Amino acid sequence: MAQLFFKYGAMNSGKSIEILKVAHNYEEQGKSVILMTSIMDTRSGKGRIVSRMGLTRDAIALTKDSNVLEIVKAKNPSAACVLIDECEFMTKDQVLEATQVVDDLGIPVMAFGLKNDFRNELFEGTKYLLLYADKLEEMKTICWFCKKKATMNMRMSNGKPVYEGKQVSIGGNEMYYPVCRRHYNHPPMLDEE
Repeated sequence: MAQLFFKYGAMNSGKSIEILKVAHNYEEQGKSVILMTSIMDTRSGKGRIVSRMGLTRDAIALTKDSNVLEIVKAKNPSAACVLIDECEFMTKDQVLEATQVVDDLGIPVMAFGLKNDFRNELFEGTKYLLLYADKLEEMKTICWFCKKKATMNMRMSNGKPVYEGKQVSIGGNEMYYPVCRRHYNHPPMLDEE
């Protein structure tokens, strides 16, 4: 039975490498997958899923106007699985379209992304995936400053934490640290590491 999965975690929790692993496992068995990602992440070009370990794949670049259901119908309505990276950038409509892929086409959808932004607020896609997903799975990583589980994302600018600003600013380790709640609220001085 097809289901909608939401696999979330802080920065550096291995979401992109996991999506690439899942795609490989399906394809190794001769099963087709449809890979999607947000057009907003342009660090390695549009429509690319890139892991910090260096693995990369082409994917369909979703814009705010993209219709997930129509893309699947046009690309391969008998795909074995739909895999969506950077799903926090999905709209409410796109999350609902993903539920239609599951319910109407019988294709499982696995969405991978952040739960919360650097201000500790939910993204639109995250909010609706938390509401509509059949299965939720936390992908874990450790705090940049200690051994605790990281549950938050700290945005950095000039070596200092940033707690205000626009929700989306694309970056990697140079801009975001996965942190525990304690270090989100009381970050150590970076020169004291």
